[in-house]
Amino acid sequence: MAFHPIRFPLDVALGARGGPERATDIVTLASGREERNSRWARSRRRYNAGYGVKSRADMQAVLAFFEERRGRFHSFLWRDALDHSSNGPQPLGTGDGVTVAFQVSKTYGASFDPYVRPISKPVAGTVSVTVDGVATTAFTVNEATGVVTFDTAPADGAVLLAEFEFDVPVRFDTDRLDIELSSFDAADAPAIPLIEVLE
Repeated sequence: MAFHPIRFPLDVALGARGGPERATDIVTLASGREERNSRWARSRRRYNAGYGVKSRADMQAVLAFFEERRGRFHSFLWRDALDHSSNGPQPLGTGDGVTVAFQVSKTYGASFDPYVRPISKPVAGTVSVTVDGVATTAFTVNEATGVVTFDTAPADGAVLLAEFEFDVPVRFDTDRLDIELSSFDAADAPAIPLIEVLE
């Protein structure tokens, strides 16, 4: 298996449905109270690209993409139409005068109990960084891991912020496409399930 740095057909992705899921165990006690346990530290996204197929051409593009990925075997990039950017500056870290590498991440929620999501697939050319509010270009971005590496370590206490766009690494969650040609120039595939690959 391998990761293919190619994006699923965008026209189809924009019509898809899906979002984050979590795994929570809930046990109801004899008293009626609950015990809850979150089995995953991170959420995982699922999508159904079948809703985005609007024409025979869309279906042919998906079919070719599916075959090239060998079904579930190879992972690839997915553009989440709702959640594909930082939506403003995000914390990148705080300088200590030594560390040069920082992981790009996106924070969901406010000060109560925010969820920090590591971003491993930033889009090339979209990452901008500030050090104590001053824009800098003295860094490189690993687009396969989401790690920003500064040319020199930011000063101790320096506040690092980043803005970016990103894709989600996913794979097909099926080895079979069930396609129906509903008319001369229309095709339908009710289920084209995709699942995020956590890295």
